[in-house]
Amino acid sequence: MSDALNYLLKARPEAMGHYFAFLKDAGKHLDPKTRDLISVITKVHAQTERGFRQYAGRALREGCTPVEVLDALLMAFPALGLAKIIWAVDIMLTMDIPGFQPEALALPGQWHDVLASSAAKDGEVTRTECQGRGLFIYRDKKTFQVFDSRCPHQGTDIPELALKGSTLICPKHQWEFNAHSGDCIKKGNSPLKRVESKVVKGRLLAFW
Repeated sequence: MSDALNYLLKARPEAMGHYFAFLKDAGKHLDPKTRDLISVITKVHAQTERGFRQYAGRALREGCTPVEVLDALLMAFPALGLAKIIWAVDIMLTMDIPGFQPEALALPGQWHDVLASSAAKDGEVTRTECQGRGLFIYRDKKTFQVFDSRCPHQGTDIPELALKGSTLICPKHQWEFNAHSGDCIKKGNSPLKRVESKVVKGRLLAFW
């Protein structure tokens, strides 16, 4: 619950009580799963990340499947639009929800041509974009380590300016990562997501 909502509950308890009573009564003829999915959609429409995480988690705990959450978002496409749906899916991917990850959904991955291997300088960290996905690449002679640029905390995309030597600092909550290993070295406890990679005919390829 947000600080503003807590304030309103204390400042105007009677008025807010009527509001919550209205919400409860308005959904009394819906089954719990449907109510939960509608709540998820409203949080995506408002793009309130904290609320979305809360309601998506509750929907899944109370019996909704990851595929049902996806279907609810896609059915709401006329109201939400693609950008908000992608925003929501990006957040869900950072929540490490069992059954939601691409491998659990049996979604086929593929190799993507990222860049010429020579473009990544030995001993340095390079940030690049590939088909809308940010990547950090560390090269050690002929070995390449490729990491997703999204912070594992809340999915914030870490920009190139966040790189200080071999350290990446997420601008949102200052989680720090070793850009050579992907390990979280300060504030958090989750590493950057490693992306499978290989070099073929002078091109660095990544799989997702």
